[in-house]
Amino acid sequence: MDLHVDVLRVFTDEHGNFGNELGVVRSGPASHGREQSIAAELNFSETVFVEQPEGGRANVRIFTPVTEMPFAGHPSVGAAYWLGEQGTPVELLYEKAGDVAVEYDSHLTWIAGKAAWAPQFEWMPLATAARIDDLNPADFAGSAHHYAYAWIDEGAGILRSRMFAPAMGIAEDEATGAAAVAITAMLDRDLDIHQGRGSRISTRRAPGGMVWVGGSTVWDRSMMLPDPAMASVTGETEPPPVGRIYSGPMTSPIPFGSPPEQPITIVGEIPWELQ
Repeated sequence: MDLHVDVLRVFTDEHGNFGNELGVVRSGPASHGREQSIAAELNFSETVFVEQPEGGRANVRIFTPVTEMPFAGHPSVGAAYWLGEQGTPVELLYEKAGDVAVEYDSHLTWIAGKAAWAPQFEWMPLATAARIDDLNPADFAGSAHHYAYAWIDEGAGILRSRMFAPAMGIAEDEATGAAAVAITAMLDRDLDIHQGRGSRISTRRAPGGMVWVGGSTVWDRSMMLPDPAMASVTGETEPPPVGRIYSGPMTSPIPFGSPPEQPITIVGEIPWELQ
């Protein structure tokens, strides 16, 4: 059975541009036990597997190309949005880190998380947003999650940021919800975060150490992954290549707010440097 994948862009700007790509798969017989290999094949920064909700609650599992994550912001927001678009909005997502509350507010989807659920970040405060724009992902290595940030307007809580996690197979993450949760808790203030090439993340503090993180999400495209079992039936040693549209972040320095590149069609594997 071929696997249907919806591709969303999470944390877009107010015009529906930019945002972090997310693969969304409805959990079922075609995906059970294959989650990690599917995430590696899709090669998005994260892929989320969503079970059928019951009583306004749904189990989700989140995978990068190399590992499972107990919690991540943009897959949580994307999964909640996707369930709402399917006509089954939820109030709670069950994730490995804990129960993630969900709210829907006009065109924004919000989820609540704890800073303790986020991975450890190497915080890199810089003096100006221009210095953030000049960073090159190729200069970052090792196992750390490098999160660089600078104030655009400190009084208004407007922050410019970029995040690099090469050990996770992510040269640069276009929009990082877990980091938004963690930095909101660290700075102890609500934030309007401008990350990557033009993505937007909003946060607000809540009682009990919780942080709400929200943003706009749009459907980008759907795709099919071939059933690997068919290869043994047909005698093929590898599944046929999958057509993909690339519209994610580039690794060369691009000034914040630059218009998206014209999407191109790529057949087969997407090199890491284009992720």
